[in-house]
Amino acid sequence: MFTHHRGRLGDITPRVLFHWFLLSFMAGSINAGGFLACGRFVTHVTGTSTMVGIDFANGNYASGFGMLAIPLFFLFGVMVSAYLVDRRLTEGRSPQYPLVMGLVAGCLLFVSLRGHGNFFGNFGEMAHLRKELLFMALLSIASGLTNAAITTSTGAFVRITHLTGITTDLGIGLVRVLNMAPSDADYRTERIANICRAGNFLFFTAGAIVGALLFVRVDYLGFLLPTALALYAMGLALKSHPLRRVSKA
Repeated sequence: MFTHHRGRLGDITPRVLFHWFLLSFMAGSINAGGFLACGRFVTHVTGTSTMVGIDFANGNYASGFGMLAIPLFFLFGVMVSAYLVDRRLTEGRSPQYPLVMGLVAGCLLFVSLRGHGNFFGNFGEMAHLRKELLFMALLSIASGLTNAAITTSTGAFVRITHLTGITTDLGIGLVRVLNMAPSDADYRTERIANICRAGNFLFFTAGAIVGALLFVRVDYLGFLLPTALALYAMGLALKSHPLRRVSKA
């Protein structure tokens, strides 16, 4: 899952693709849970910015400023992941993918168990702005951590939470393949790229559907699904990148 394929799409195996798709599935389920719990999308920065403008226009300044912080929490998750993974790769050291996915699982498990204990209020009817912001912050941090880790691993080819860009790249890629001969040097690479883009889109959507069906039945406990996937990803990362002490150097 977290082997590095920067510019080497032709080397990607079906197993690696499937694991990438599982992370897209996880991202879709997290977004579904966040929206059903409080009516907010977790990783949709454009939509969040729009909602900030609407809140300000309606005089809901506290909510607007609170929602303005959500993309910053996503950014924080990305920066933590970059510190533990990208920085260490640049320095020629082993990346801390297991720690990143462990943090993701921890955020999601906290949301699931504390939510089930009614810490955040009734599912779908959050009445306390501060607790709603904490809920969204944890989901955003988890999403930022995951997205940055897989982005680094794939050389910025895969971004599991950005479907607009994936769809755009898929459209361009399909036209390229249709205008290539199978014997062309880049044909196989472009074909694999399109499979990956389409798979990310489909698995994110599938995760949202399955997640929604689960959340309407078990409320906050539905976050145990992406928690389990994060723990699975951590286990895979431990096999390829054994956890080492993070030094200050």
